[in-house]
Amino acid sequence: MKDAPTRFVALAALFLAPLLVPLAEGATDAPPKPLTVLAFRHAETAGSTRSGGDPELSDGGAARAEALARLLANSGVTHVFSSEFARTQATIAPLAEQLGLEIQVVPADDGAAQVDALLDLPPGSIAAVCGHSNTVPGIVSGLGGEARDLVEHPKYGGMLEHESYDRLFVVTRPTTDDGASGVQTIELRYGD
Repeated sequence: MKDAPTRFVALAALFLAPLLVPLAEGATDAPPKPLTVLAFRHAETAGSTRSGGDPELSDGGAARAEALARLLANSGVTHVFSSEFARTQATIAPLAEQLGLEIQVVPADDGAAQVDALLDLPPGSIAAVCGHSNTVPGIVSGLGGEARDLVEHPKYGGMLEHESYDRLFVVTRPTTDDGASGVQTIELRYGD
């Protein structure tokens, strides 16, 4: 009779195995994880950017870049993006270095390419994007989010105030077929 319990366990395993396989493979009815984008402007510069120059960060800007790296150190960032300018790359460099990520450069004048690169990321990705006062609002809106309290510019439309360096937009976009529905945007401030 010792074989009866063994046979029962074997039969139970045979009948229950098909039911347990989806659980073992991690199959659930949960939707795919959303795309999260952290979009922000470069930190303060050592010179003017109004004439098309490409100055390095000021001491205050470097401190803000370090504050950003501390803030996002444990946020799960999987991708970092920047424009081709020194000021954007220097702002995101401490975070990229801390996380061991390579900065992906997308030209500042190609907002559509930046949004496409973000939308092409795998579900569950968390991307940090360092842009400019005139590009960050376009990235946020291109993802279906909303940036408020913008100033109107005759050439660029809505943009961040020129002296505003502390605004960070968190856009969470579901990775479902309807894409833009359900997008959430929150705004944070960082640094001194």
